[in-house]
Amino acid sequence: MTLVRWIVLFFSSVFMFSSCVKNNPDPSWLQVNDWTLESNIALSGEEGELTQNMTNAKVFVNDQLIGIFETPFRIPLLLEGASNVKIFPVIINNGISATKKVYPFAERYELDVILVKNETVEISPVTRYNSNTNFWVEDFEDVNISIENDPNTSAATLQFSNQNLNTFNGNYYGKVVLNELDSTWVAYTVEQLYIPKGVDCYLEVDYFNTNDLYQGLISLSPTGVTNNINIRMNSQPLEDVQWKKIYIELNELVIASPNQSTFQQSFVANFDNGETEGIICLDNIKVVWF
Repeated sequence: MTLVRWIVLFFSSVFMFSSCVKNNPDPSWLQVNDWTLESNIALSGEEGELTQNMTNAKVFVNDQLIGIFETPFRIPLLLEGASNVKIFPVIINNGISATKKVYPFAERYELDVILVKNETVEISPVTRYNSNTNFWVEDFEDVNISIENDPNTSAATLQFSNQNLNTFNGNYYGKVVLNELDSTWVAYTVEQLYIPKGVDCYLEVDYFNTNDLYQGLISLSPTGVTNNINIRMNSQPLEDVQWKKIYIELNELVIASPNQSTFQQSFVANFDNGETEGIICLDNIKVVWF
C-alpha cells in the first residue's frame, strides 16, 4: 500500500468513526490491547525466543472489515448483540512505517463477544507462529555461532556479549565494534537454505545499532553466486539507542533468483564517518518460510 493510499484510508477511517459517533450517540465499543506472542507447542521450541513487533491489528467483525489500527486502540461500532471478532497481527514491512502487512506466519485471534450500546468489549489478542512454519534461528545461545566473518574483507568481528544494553532476550547476543582501524564488517550465515519460490519468506532481526547496517540475500546456484543488498537498518543516536525488531520480506528476491538456488543471509557495515565508535548488536535472527 502506497503512503498516499494509507493516508487516505487512515483519514477516511477517522471520518467514518467520527460520523458514526455523531450520527449514532450510542455505539458499542471495541478496545484492543497490544499483541502477545506465545509458543506453539506443535513447533517444539523451533521458533526460538519469542520477540515480536506486531504493532497493528486488522479487525473484522462478523466477517466485515473494520480497518487496520495501531494497538492499543478503542473504536466505536454500529453493532450490538452476539458478534464474531477476528483480529490479524500486522507488522511494519521492511521497516517502512507506511507499509503495513498481515504477518503470514502468525495466527489470527478470534473471539465471540456480546456487543452492548455504550459498553466496551476489551480484547487482549494472543498469537502464535503457524504450525507449518519453517525456521532457521541464530539466537547466540549456543557456543557455535552460525554466522561467519568474511576472512578476506572483514576487519571487525562478530563476538558473543552479555552486557546489559537496556533490555534484550536470552543470555547472549552478537556484538560488532567498528572504529577507524576495524572499519568494515562483512559476514554471512553459514548454512545454505533451500527456500521454494512463491512461498512467504521473511528474515526477522532484533538489533541495537549506532552504525548503519545493511542486510542482503546471497543466492548460490549452478550459474554463480549473487549477493543482493536489500535493507538498511539506520543507525540510532547513542543517547537514544534501543533494541528494535525488523521484519524483512524476502519473497521477491527468492523469486528473482536462478533456479536450484540456495540462500544465505549477509550483513555488511562500514564505519560511519564522524563517529569515534560504531556498535552493532544482533539477536534472535530468524529466517521463516512456509
